[in-house]
Amino acid sequence: MEVPPGSGGDSPPAAPGSAAPGLRRSTESEVYDDGTNTFFWRAHTLTVLFILTCALGYVTLLEETPQDTAYNTKRGIVASILVFLCFGVTQAKDGPFSRPHPAYWRFWLCVSVVYELFLIFILFQTVHDGRQFMKYIDPNLGVALPERDYGGNCLIYDPGNKTDPFHNVWDKLDGFVPAHFLGWYLKWIMDVILCNGFGIYCGMKTLGWLSLKTYKWQGLWNIPTYKGKIKRIAFQFTPYSWVKFEWKPASSLRRWLAVCGIIFVFLLAELNTFYLKFVLWMPPEHYLVLLRLVFFVNVGGVGMREIYDFMDDPKFHKKLGQQAWLVAAITVTEFLIVVKYDPYTLMLSLPFYITQCWILGIMLVLTWTIWRFFIRDITLRCKEIRRQQQEHKYEKDKCLSNGDGHSPVPDEQNGNKLRERKL
Repeated sequence: MEVPPGSGGDSPPAAPGSAAPGLRRSTESEVYDDGTNTFFWRAHTLTVLFILTCALGYVTLLEETPQDTAYNTKRGIVASILVFLCFGVTQAKDGPFSRPHPAYWRFWLCVSVVYELFLIFILFQTVHDGRQFMKYIDPNLGVALPERDYGGNCLIYDPGNKTDPFHNVWDKLDGFVPAHFLGWYLKWIMDVILCNGFGIYCGMKTLGWLSLKTYKWQGLWNIPTYKGKIKRIAFQFTPYSWVKFEWKPASSLRRWLAVCGIIFVFLLAELNTFYLKFVLWMPPEHYLVLLRLVFFVNVGGVGMREIYDFMDDPKFHKKLGQQAWLVAAITVTEFLIVVKYDPYTLMLSLPFYITQCWILGIMLVLTWTIWRFFIRDITLRCKEIRRQQQEHKYEKDKCLSNGDGHSPVPDEQNGNKLRERKL
């Protein structure tokens, strides 16, 4: 994953050889950067403030306010959000990523805050008011969804339908099909479905290529040829450098529980995707559903990197990263909305064989955890104590068998030697 070139978002990339504390240089790909402080990297806080002031002045002095309360309310909310995004993009704290620009990741951090506030608002409404509130975003929403059968008829070619024999395929090809591919292109949890498996394969190949290549960052205006300039612009959208993630979940109980927690939150966010559109009456093809997927693609990678840094170097990263904190809060809030808006669906009993599989899986995980981090460690300690006792007995018998049967070395010296051996 990406490593930031410097501590400040508007500062130029770090010079060659410099390294912030806590970075895993042993697994990081080699990076060269000329450190050019170009217009692209300089701070533009005053410029943004001037443009924002001009825009607000135009609306106040030159634009006539429409006599439409609903329209003005919507416009006021959108303007408030845009002002907050302008503040966040220029002033918020930088995250771990710097390409294509730290401001890009600060933007998604602020979007995370806005989205979490929106979810909190929806959570405090009644089910009817919450669903009808969606009409303010899109007048077509707020209507109960029709039943859509995804698994009732799995025929690819339906000879009974002469006009469109492939209607089963077209009916089920919504926005989630490419979303599954792109999502699993950026994930590592294994799945056997073709679309997910192909995405995983392409993602792993891309990771291998990025981890092996040498990164040579050079200022755009210092590149002599136009071809080189275009190539440099394209590479601005690749990571600044590369650090190999080594999760090592079985290295300690704390790390194992942390990895299990990450997987749980990860899968809960996936589950929320389907439940949210169901309880808020949003069709799968609606742009809000797809925008949420785009949102998680951008914030998920940053959150995962911050979690890894927090786990890998707790002394340097003493608190959980801001984006990781927001992703966790958003996931929990989404699930609480699902629980409040449709508890009946969640409480439906599972088929018996599915319940058995869940119970079996949970029991296997618990059994392995107890064996790996408790029984195995106790067994290893007992074996070590037994080995030390046998070694001590052997040394004592050997000393007693020398000469006339008397130990040439006092017992106190034997004890000191044994303690030194343990140390």
